[in-house]
Amino acid sequence: MREVTVIGSGVMGKGIAYACAVSGFRVTLNDLNEEILSRAREEIENLMDSSYHAGFLEQEAYETAKRNLVYETDLPAAAEKADLVIEAVLENIELKIAVFRQLDAVCKPETVLATNTSTMSPTEIGAYTSRPDKVVAMHFFNPVQKMKLIEVVKGLETSDETVAFIREIATALKKEAVEVNEFPGFVTSRMNCLIGNEAMNLLMEGVASAADIDKAMKLGLNHPMGPLELADLVGLDTRLRNMEYLHKTLGEKYRPCPLLVNYVKAGRLGKKSGKGFYEYE
Repeated sequence: MREVTVIGSGVMGKGIAYACAVSGFRVTLNDLNEEILSRAREEIENLMDSSYHAGFLEQEAYETAKRNLVYETDLPAAAEKADLVIEAVLENIELKIAVFRQLDAVCKPETVLATNTSTMSPTEIGAYTSRPDKVVAMHFFNPVQKMKLIEVVKGLETSDETVAFIREIATALKKEAVEVNEFPGFVTSRMNCLIGNEAMNLLMEGVASAADIDKAMKLGLNHPMGPLELADLVGLDTRLRNMEYLHKTLGEKYRPCPLLVNYVKAGRLGKKSGKGFYEYE
């Protein structure tokens, strides 16, 4: 398997494309227009350059990755030769279904279609294709180049062969896979959203500052990153969409913190907007 297409060049799409390219796959990154892809190319190439100069990438892998990563605005052209397509668009079920319908129409019959969703149903997405046995959730973590885990989430119709195939890809990417039976939020998002939401409630109630809440979790519970720092990195709009979906599907304990709702309304989306629970350059 050599051909991977990534749909969506946001934070996760860029990271997935980078990880696949430096692991030796030929990668096509697709998004809506040239302006979006130009920004993505600049960020990916900057990451490649810094990784190479810091000694994290050997020269051969660096040069191969630069050759193997191409950018394409036309979805059929990007996906028609792919052996694996990884969708990394917004956490919106209607949008994901629309993308998968397009992919199903243009991809080879044997192509596996994976969604990078952190909460949503591969069963529901796969039901809108002619290949539900080849539809799976392949949940990466941010930042992709550093995080070692991939959650492989089986839909109701996902075949064992598809799961085995994704596990092989995870190994090629030098990552560890865990297999999860589909349920809203899977494993990590259910736990992480609760922790982050409670941290936001603590901040809203004046229990402690954002910095001290994060420090307590890092030093007291050995978390590598505080929950508010992590929410800023993921994007508060993304976190809110996840919380709204989990609230709808799993009940009251996942009701989004009012502070999160207000921050998103104010455009405080975290690191990508320059301000969230913290301020950024």
